[in-house]
Amino acid sequence: MQPLNSWSLQARSRVKGVFTDIDDTLTTDGAITPDALAALGELKARGLTVIAVTGRPVGWSEPFALRWPVDAIVAENGAVLLQKVHQKDPKANKNERDLLLKSYQQSDVIRASNLARMQQMGYRILQEVPGTLLAHDSAGRETDMAIDHSEFTHLPPEKIDQVVAIMQAAGMTATVSSIHINGWFGEHNKPVGARWAVRQLFDRDLDAEMDNWVFVGDSTNDQLMFKAFPNSVGVANVRRFEAQLAHLPRYVTDAERGAGFAEVARAVMSAQSS
Repeated sequence: MQPLNSWSLQARSRVKGVFTDIDDTLTTDGAITPDALAALGELKARGLTVIAVTGRPVGWSEPFALRWPVDAIVAENGAVLLQKVHQKDPKANKNERDLLLKSYQQSDVIRASNLARMQQMGYRILQEVPGTLLAHDSAGRETDMAIDHSEFTHLPPEKIDQVVAIMQAAGMTATVSSIHINGWFGEHNKPVGARWAVRQLFDRDLDAEMDNWVFVGDSTNDQLMFKAFPNSVGVANVRRFEAQLAHLPRYVTDAERGAGFAEVARAVMSAQSS
């Protein structure tokens, strides 16, 4: 990982869009930091596209997709796209309101089948791995499941590995974020979700314009995004997971979490105006 100040002006000047993780990238202790929120707004004001990609559930993500200055949120590790649109309220004549469009990678039938299987898996994990708890945001999940390891409880590494092994043995995809162990049935993941979002939102091919995007993240469930994006940045707290990452971000910030994201935003915006 190279320091962020080694990211060339030429590469930064090509950036037209930002993908970002949420937990421990924009947030600290579950809340977005003021500097990160301001940075999102400044990026949008400069005309850049901003899309958050998170393992958090749909129910948790919906209010932020409406309130934050982002174009969309890809939730549940690439499975669900939440897009804010402006529409006139027929009851308020000329006034507009923000509405949320929700799209899924999987059909209704497949989601219902997978949900039943995941409920069984959750019960099994709680029985087989003492000390495990379902994530507090589980009620808002529609396409995946999550076991808490660092948000409201603490699981040692060997129990995290045990949960991952159980999920994978059942045919699930399993990833570990800074707070949760996520598992789901399906081929989607964060980079698959990012490509899908660009097609859905703009009818464009993300792979054809990778140099025009930057991804910002912080943990092991971001490593496929680090691999996919030539402009990939880890906020400084990514160093906690450095030994576990098969794919490191190309650059790393000096600051952690939201302050680190703001650092990336400043680097991008300074190149746009030079």
